[in-house]
Parts: sequence; structure tokens; C-alpha cells
Amino acid sequence: MKFIDATQDQWHAAVDKDGTLPTPGAGAARLLTLEQWQAVREHWPHEAQAGVVVPNDVDVESIAPDLPRLALVALQFPKWVDGRAYSQARILRRRLRFGGEVRATGEVLVDMLPLLQRTGFDAVQMRVDQSLESGRRALRFFADHYQGDVHQTQPLYARSAA
Repeated sequence: MKFIDATQDQWHAAVDKDGTLPTPGAGAARLLTLEQWQAVREHWPHEAQAGVVVPNDVDVESIAPDLPRLALVALQFPKWVDGRAYSQARILRRRLRFGGEVRATGEVLVDMLPLLQRTGFDAVQMRVDQSLESGRRALRFFADHYQGDVHQTQPLYARSAA
């Protein structure tokens, strides 16, 4: 799991200081809102990296045709008790076979990290009051699981019987 420091992130919001959408350049990693992406996707250069922030109430299958052009999908947790982004990540990984970065943003707590990893997230931007060391420890806490997940689809008992 990659931990994102907002001050060091290579992905930058795709809006200039005057509020306009800048022309993307080659090698630029631009993070767009879903609305911005929908407005520019027809003209977005293929050599420019694009990422999109998807609210947790959006059906991620609606962006399936765009996934080959996206390097990052950032899924939002507006509240830590709202888990719809877990389902979005699982759909992106298992059903839509998205191979880019799936990032958790918003109210992301250390306690959520193991399930984030199991449902397909590979990067996380934790809430500012959360400890990075606690996050790393949380990911090492469980060595194995009885249920399958997006990485290991067979349950533990099926793997041990083989």
C-alpha cells in the first residue's frame, strides 16, 4: 500500500489559479474531477497522464470506457462510516480489470487500511490526524484471511486443501 503525502503528491489538481482548466502537457499528472474529465476527455492528449476523482455515489461502471486512458482513480470516503467506495474499488479491480492506481481519499482512518487493501486500493491519503506508522502496522496485523479478496480469490480453506 502506498501512502500519499498531499504535499509531495505528483498528481495536481487540474485547475489554474484563475479557475480554468490548463492545457495538459506531456508527462503532467493531472487530477481532474469527474465533471472536468467528462468535459475534456474527447480532447485530452493521450500522452498526458489523467486521473479522476470519483464521488462515492457514482456508478464506476459509467467510466469503464475511459479506464484505458486513466492512470489513477481516486475514490472518496466523505465519512469514515460510508463504505460505498470499497464496492467501487472492488468493481474497478475485479469486474472492470482496472490496472491503474486506485486511491482512497477523504475520511480515511488507520482502521480501514486492511479492508482498503483487500478490496483493491493500492494507495491511500489518510486523514491528517492519522499516524503513518500506525497505518503500516495495521497492514501487517493479519497475515491471512478466511475469505478471498481481489488479490487472492480463493478462500484460505480452499488454498490449504489444494
